[in-house]
Amino acid sequence: MNAAPSSASAATAGQTSAASRPLPVIAVTMGDGAGIGPEVIVPALLHPDTLRDCRPVVVGDAERLRRAAGILGVSCEIVPVEHPAQAEFAPGRVHVIDLGLLPADLPWGELSAVAGDAAYHYVRVAAELALRGEVDGICTAPLNKGALHAAGHLYPGHTELLAHLTGVEEVSMMLSTPRVKVIHVTTHIGLIDAVNRIEPGLVERTVRRGHEAMVRAGTADPVIGVCGINPHAGENGLFGYGEEETKIVPALETVRADGIDARGPLPADTAFYLASRGDYDLIVAMYHDQGHGPVKVLGIEAGVNLTVGLPVIRTSVDHGTAFDIAGTGRAEPGSMVEALRQAAEMSTAPAAR
Repeated sequence: MNAAPSSASAATAGQTSAASRPLPVIAVTMGDGAGIGPEVIVPALLHPDTLRDCRPVVVGDAERLRRAAGILGVSCEIVPVEHPAQAEFAPGRVHVIDLGLLPADLPWGELSAVAGDAAYHYVRVAAELALRGEVDGICTAPLNKGALHAAGHLYPGHTELLAHLTGVEEVSMMLSTPRVKVIHVTTHIGLIDAVNRIEPGLVERTVRRGHEAMVRAGTADPVIGVCGINPHAGENGLFGYGEEETKIVPALETVRADGIDARGPLPADTAFYLASRGDYDLIVAMYHDQGHGPVKVLGIEAGVNLTVGLPVIRTSVDHGTAFDIAGTGRAEPGSMVEALRQAAEMSTAPAAR
């Protein structure tokens, strides 16, 4: 594995873009230290594309990153800093706000309340940096929900945790792959609860958040496909109890009146096929598995998880902690590179720091 970019341009890529403005500063949370987070972060932060796109600073554990670099056979400098502004970017260098929460003998690939607690605090510190304006975006390595809960932090995942930490009542999860993008009306709740929670206001707000995110990422007039709830989107009332007409159609009429090209309700079993061939820029899924299942078939290897509606953009790899291969050096960093790229792309251009 290559240790770092060797071109001279990479040495200054962390400072300015082609437009001679500062690149966005991205806080990279280390996730669960017993998982593959450290092993995907190190090569991703050394990748020349990352240095070209942003100025990344890890919030995590310096010694764990050094152990990961050793497992990968990567020669690099792990540099602790107290604040992102102290980072001096150069090839072969990884900056980290070192919270020092992990014991040196923490085993790889095992659920640990200690690692779960540390993962919580990495996210907490990153959120505080974002709220103070010290970073322009957040990119998260995976945490383990079981470890998080074992540590007493009872959140379903990053999305809900970041919403709580930033004081936002409602956010949306978006999954992005090269072939399809999907935003969810509901996520980490049971299917019956999801159907009960869906209502026109929530659908409308989700469509608007998805539209805003797509425009921010460079799609000026996105075409948005909105899934139904029932098979065949209800088949004109044959399936279900008219949920499409009462819960979804009013929302679509409202957003269309504002010029948003939102089409549906669509049968979910065909919507993703149509999106994968380019008919739609974004699909709105009504519940977790309706959106996640097709995405994991169509492109999880390069998938990125985004949280939209926060005061700051947040992206993440769309895979878990992979305890089965943690500590082996077999983890693939490509999704983390892409998550960093999209965090940089969707972050507000920073003022000079």
